Amino acid sequence: MKLTTAGESHGKALVGIMEGLPAGLEINIDEIDEYLALRQSGYGRGGRQKIERDRVEILSGVRNLETLGSPLAFSVANSDYENWRECMAPEGCDTSRKRLTAVRPGHADLTGLKKYGHTDARNVLERASARSTATSVVAGTVARQYLRTLGVEVSGYVRSVCGVKDNNEYKFGELAAAKANPLFMLDGSAEAIELIDKLKAEGDTAGGVIEIRVKGLKSGFGSCMQNDAKLDARLCGALMGVQAIKGVEIGMGFGAANISGSRVHDEIFYDGGFYRRTNNAGGIEGGMSNGEEIVIRAAMKPIPTLMKGLKTVDYVTKQPAVAAAERSDVCAVCAAEIVLESVTAFVIANAVSERLGGDNMSEVIKRYGELI
Repeated sequence: MKLTTAGESHGKALVGIMEGLPAGLEINIDEIDEYLALRQSGYGRGGRQKIERDRVEILSGVRNLETLGSPLAFSVANSDYENWRECMAPEGCDTSRKRLTAVRPGHADLTGLKKYGHTDARNVLERASARSTATSVVAGTVARQYLRTLGVEVSGYVRSVCGVKDNNEYKFGELAAAKANPLFMLDGSAEAIELIDKLKAEGDTAGGVIEIRVKGLKSGFGSCMQNDAKLDARLCGALMGVQAIKGVEIGMGFGAANISGSRVHDEIFYDGGFYRRTNNAGGIEGGMSNGEEIVIRAAMKPIPTLMKGLKTVDYVTKQPAVAAAERSDVCAVCAAEIVLESVTAFVIANAVSERLGGDNMSEVIKRYGELI
């Protein structure tokens, strides 16, 4: 499977094209819209979420709610575009409006200006914006629907917000309850909400740690033969590609470096089938799924645009400046959780598709069922 996306944060729309979907996959548009809404939810979000009410429009590749085997094209309109038409219209606009030259620390602004030869960071930030993750959620939800036909599910929750941690361990079936919590946490949210309120009053922001789990994936997806084919490498690369993610670990992750091997490696047993009593590897060994739950954790940095502003320099005048508050979120860990679920689903679906092939879903389901 392949996903190609385009679109700017305040442009007309975000668009995407998914290639490689087999024919006969039933598409639930309502579920896509539900995940788009979840991406816009969560405690600590800013005013733009009240302007945008994301909905997907399927443009091609689906007829009567079933894929045709051709590329699936979609769009998510930017409702806020009408307020930005005068400075964003591709047909011609006033580029002096909404100009940004006080480059913001933690953003793509400065490096992007130098790389692409612009003098207005608007030309960089509009594409670098986390607004583009809406396309990841659309494609990831379609991938989720593909995986579900095989009995594979993806879920997750927020483990910590700015140091407020939930150190409990949960079964996969318990994770869904997190979506009813304003911070997608299963424990500790009251303290985290209090902290977010404090940070908001101070003009500051918060990040957090998100855990994603995959249940039901059989062994053998990914490969040990080439480094770029390893499933953990592909997952980590994809998750690190999400805006604001600064670290990813699989299973025990960095904790494995602090204890002896006898306490790290999952011993293997046999009783009618191979199994492990622990899952410190996080469901991946040698770059391949081993049949256990895949466990991934990602660290999201605090949103780099602070309402109180950070010290910076004007790119054009080279004079000291204060970074503009381009957005007003204090905490977006809930949005990141949904995006990371979606990106994980897409990577897993791609790995499954590569191994199984299949021009239609009947072939895919049959081949997956034959795997040991």
